[in-house]
This record gives sequence, structure tokens and C-alpha cells, in this order.
Amino acid sequence: MASRADAKTGNETGSKPGMKRIPRVGLPEGLHPDTLAVREGLPPSAWGENSEALFLTSSFVQPDAATAAARFANEEEAFTYSRFSNPTVTMFERRLAALEGAQACIATASGMSAILLLGMGLLAAGDHVICSRSMFGSTLMLFGREFAKFGVETSFVSQTDVDEWRRAVKPNTKLLFAESPTNPLTEVCDIRALSLIAKEAGAWFAVDNCFCSPALQRPIEHGADIVVHSGTKYLDGQGRVIAGALCASEQLVNERFVPVMRSAGMSLSPFNAWVVLKGLETLSIRMRAQSERALALATWLEAQPQVERVFYPGLASHPQHALAMAQQAGCGGAVVSFIVAGQGPGGPALARSNAFHVIDQTQVCSITANLGDTKTTVTHPASTSHGRLSEVQRQAAGITQGMIRLAMGLDAVQDIQADLLRGLSTLPT
Repeated sequence: MASRADAKTGNETGSKPGMKRIPRVGLPEGLHPDTLAVREGLPPSAWGENSEALFLTSSFVQPDAATAAARFANEEEAFTYSRFSNPTVTMFERRLAALEGAQACIATASGMSAILLLGMGLLAAGDHVICSRSMFGSTLMLFGREFAKFGVETSFVSQTDVDEWRRAVKPNTKLLFAESPTNPLTEVCDIRALSLIAKEAGAWFAVDNCFCSPALQRPIEHGADIVVHSGTKYLDGQGRVIAGALCASEQLVNERFVPVMRSAGMSLSPFNAWVVLKGLETLSIRMRAQSERALALATWLEAQPQVERVFYPGLASHPQHALAMAQQAGCGGAVVSFIVAGQGPGGPALARSNAFHVIDQTQVCSITANLGDTKTTVTHPASTSHGRLSEVQRQAAGITQGMIRLAMGLDAVQDIQADLLRGLSTLPT
């Protein structure tokens, strides 16, 4: 819809004076995020349902032509057409905004469509973007190849070198974009430091919060302007649907993103919105349980002689451990990556073969590039999530052929350890 109410306070910043608003739930202020995760949304319908309703409709009947005209002109906030306004989607948007501490949220069909909306809403030909070179592979392709077709220049810099971000700033820099932690190396950026660089440059700063979710990290509290989500991952939590979202100020959402959504239609379906909305109810519990298991697994992996290195922010050995603990509510998240030892004279080909061997010997882990599921998943990033990048790009991002990424679910840790040991203990010598 054209205007989304302030999810924290109910303020109508960004709306027109006297505009009729879609009502809020009527919750008291100052509620804990865990309460907001099960309560924020829209008031129940006339039927008084306790579980949020699913509105599967493409359009909404208007009482008369004049009202329809006013609503389509954004003079009155109401539901008109599900490409850009639907009650179920609005419930998801309000709930996620509340959890992120943002004024507003706009939902999209996928995480990548959220990033597409980010670029289309903020950038124009001749603009410059600074982006971490450790981002998800499709993000690197979108900025480095697709946006470049339309005259948007992108500089890719070190995720962790704040000075490199500062040196990359140009007079036409409009956006700084980081993912923290990154996929799959779990590198952590200093959100507050990068936000200051963006403000000094007069640019926006966006953070992809997919790996942590608002249960563990709220980038806006550290100075980010926009939070990007792939709801496909932890927000859903059970690998059921594809979804995405942007959380930001009311002004950014209404003036920059909603107009693009109305024209381009990368909208989230009501059904998928409803699934992710219900997933948010258990987000905090799941994230903490999965993070605890991930830390136990990462600690165990560090002790295995067949493992060369482990990447997990919760480990003291992680280069940004202290920063991660300060930004991530004391948890390292649920993603663990590690490099299988034994490359030797065989080079990348042997490293890839060893990684494949470990993955193929698993009997419990799901071999899939998705993550955020309650089922533990395992994948080889160099040939899946980052497979479209050149070897030079992968090396620049630190993604080697011997790397394995594991996203810990709610499986028993000892079962996942035994599953990985089947391959680790039988690696060719």
C-alpha cells in the first residue's frame, strides 16, 4: 500500500494530513520483541480469529467509484490490489518492522527481489555503490553485472577493512551495502563505523541481516538506514516458501520503494507472507537454539585433524569475534563454514574432491544450498551459491574449493558430528 504506519509507535510519519489509516492492533508501547513477534499485525476481522487470517484475493471491492479513486490516488489508505496492498502481507510487514526496530517495511517476492527493489528505488545511471566483495554470489552478480548495464558503478571492497570502504567513496556514491555475517565466511563488518562513512558521504547504508535475523542483530540500532532480508531463510525457518523484505524509515519506504513496487510488481504472495508471518512467532526460540548447537559443532570441528580452519563468529579464533559478540546479542548465529584439510600437491581439484567426499558421506544433513531450516543443511559454496562467479572472484572473496558450509538446524549436535565424521575420517590420505 502507499503508506505504512510506524511499526514502533503508530506515528503516521510519511502520511498525508487527515489520511484515513488502516487500523493497528492496539498494543501498548514498550513491548518486548518476543511479544511483538506473536502479536503485531492487523486487528482480527469481524470473526475474531486468534491466528492471523490468510487473504487469498487478487483485488478488493470498493464501496463506490469516488472512494476507489481516492484510494488508488493514495488519498486514503486501504487495500485495493494485491500486487501492492494485501492484509496478510501488511501483517508480515508490520511484524518484521517491529522486530527490526524500523518505522516501516515492504515485502518482496524473494531476498534477491528485495535487493533489486533496493537498487531500483535508490539508484540511477551515474550513481556509485560500495559493496562488500564477500556478499552472496547472486548479489555480486546483480550489482557487478545487471546494474552496470544501466550505468550504475560498483566498487567491491573488503568486508572488514573500514579504511578501504572510506577510500572507495566518490562524489557520486549513493549506497554502501554490506552483509553481516557474510555467506559463507561469516565475516562481520563494523556496522556503526560504516554507517558513519555513509553519513559523511551523504549516502544510504544497507545491511543484509539474513544470517542473524532481528532475533540476534538489529542493524538500525547501530546506524544502518535499511535492513535487507531473505525471508526464505530464518524468518520462515522451515524451508517452505520464498520471501524477502526491506525495513527502513517511513519516508524511504513510501517515497522510494512503494512507487517501484506498484510499477514493477516484485510483490510477495499472501500465502508466502502468511507462512513467514507465522514463522516469526518462533524466530527467537529457533535462532538461539540453533546458535547454541552451531557453537558446539564449530568447537568440535576445530578439534578435528581433518579440518584446516573453521569460520564461526562465536569462536574466539574468529577474526571479528569481539565485534560479533557486541553486535549479535552474544550469539554467533547458526552458520558454520570450514575448510577440509589435505589439499597438498593436488591443488584445488583435490580440495574440491575432499569437500565433495565429506558432503556425500552424510546421511542426516540435507545437501542443499538453502539455509535457515530446522533441518541441518550442508553445501559446497564454490559450486553452488557462488558457482556463477569466476575463480578469481571466488578467491577474492576467500571462497576456496575445500570449503563446506553447514547451517545448523535443530538436529542433535552429536548426530551431526557423527554425520560429518563419516566423511572426515575416511578422507583419502
